[in-house]
Amino acid sequence: MKLTFWGASQQVTGSMFLLESDDYRILIDCGSDFDLDEIGKKTRYEQQKSVFPFEPSLINTVLLTHAHIDHSGNIPNLYKEGFEGRVVCTEPTMALTSLLLKDAANLHQKRLNSRVNSKKRSGKKKREVPMDYYVEKHVIEAMDNFVPVAFGQRYRIADNVTVTYYAAGHLLGAAHIVLEVYEDGEKKRLCFSGDIGRKNYPLLIDPQEIPQVDYLICESTYGNRLHEDKRGTVETLADVIKRTCIDIPGRLIIPSFSVGRTQALLYTLNKLYLDRSFPFIKVFSDSPLAHSSTKVYQKHSRMLNKEARDFKEENDMLFDFENLIYLESADASRAVSNYNEPCIIISSSGMVQGGRVEAHVEANIGNPYATILMIGYASEGTLGWRLLNGQDTISIRGKQYPVLANIEKIDVFSGHGDQNDLINFVKMQDPEKLKRVFLVHGEQQSMAEFQSKIQEIGYHSVETPLRGTTYEL
Repeated sequence: MKLTFWGASQQVTGSMFLLESDDYRILIDCGSDFDLDEIGKKTRYEQQKSVFPFEPSLINTVLLTHAHIDHSGNIPNLYKEGFEGRVVCTEPTMALTSLLLKDAANLHQKRLNSRVNSKKRSGKKKREVPMDYYVEKHVIEAMDNFVPVAFGQRYRIADNVTVTYYAAGHLLGAAHIVLEVYEDGEKKRLCFSGDIGRKNYPLLIDPQEIPQVDYLICESTYGNRLHEDKRGTVETLADVIKRTCIDIPGRLIIPSFSVGRTQALLYTLNKLYLDRSFPFIKVFSDSPLAHSSTKVYQKHSRMLNKEARDFKEENDMLFDFENLIYLESADASRAVSNYNEPCIIISSSGMVQGGRVEAHVEANIGNPYATILMIGYASEGTLGWRLLNGQDTISIRGKQYPVLANIEKIDVFSGHGDQNDLINFVKMQDPEKLKRVFLVHGEQQSMAEFQSKIQEIGYHSVETPLRGTTYEL
């Protein structure tokens, strides 16, 4: 049996791992790589003549841990290049992946149109289509091959391979995947962690315990970090709103990922206004994708944690409250700039890299009565990362602005488990029985520190694979 690491190798994005047993090939995740710049992508594609470093038509099955684009974003391209098999995932993951891939297809179209217009202005006629480009038709064709499975049930995907999905927290439907592979009369067990959630997270059930395995492929996003906020989500958010919108007549802008983070925010705000009789400050949710994703959370509320299910039974709605306004159109989004009362604007993307939130930040970066609240991870180089690093001036869409708005950060809404959560995940495994740990989905510094931490507690065979490295298991 061979395992090759084709993504999220000493970097965060692009999760993609190829497992080969006899003539059966399983791809675990098929994510978009956001850590590679356009020049790097072009070089890779020219060398490979493909989005993938392997022949897609030879893949038999894809196992998807969860819907986020850095885990699912290249699935349409896999089918474009010849894959004919199934994509296996949980039912909520299937629904959320459909929304995210269609949104990605729309972004591909906008970027292509922008390139075409740029070439027209420069007098160039050649129309270059990026190799990883797909449209909604490709998404629909791919989604027709998705097969939903339930948590905790063993499924046979080949004569010698079974798979079981365990709830990972992190996102609705997200899973740890445990594979049992039978070779030469011997059973080998592997676990792919996906992204590991945290306990007591709004809406989501806690990550489930996984059985003993032989090989553990473990994410390490927060491998060198601990969550700082010790209070709960309601208390933390209440404090921020009081300081930024009530004590002063200010405006609170919250960059937030549309899928997962925004639902946790809306649910917490709903609880806050019901339980604390807060002043009814207007809340604008400015993301059509977030609105669609919220409907998926409502539909699959039976898969949420007990607190959320009880809240829904008592109050009927998880997310909708009197002072919440969903902004569907771009015109409605722009019009919020003319709203002069204290308000909260929740918009994507969470790293302030593109999306409608970039316009809200641009409109308010010079306003000392505005606060930009970062609630999650921001990759190096993104606008969110630059705001968090305290720059006095900031460039947005090619224009320099002085940073007069207040920049704050809380991490109670981070969907990733921190270093302690990751260590506890590894500690489910008996170090005497676990043959090897592979660390993925983390920056190099994070991986190195996490590797050192788990080696200190007795897990000695810990690898941090480079992209393209193959291991015989």
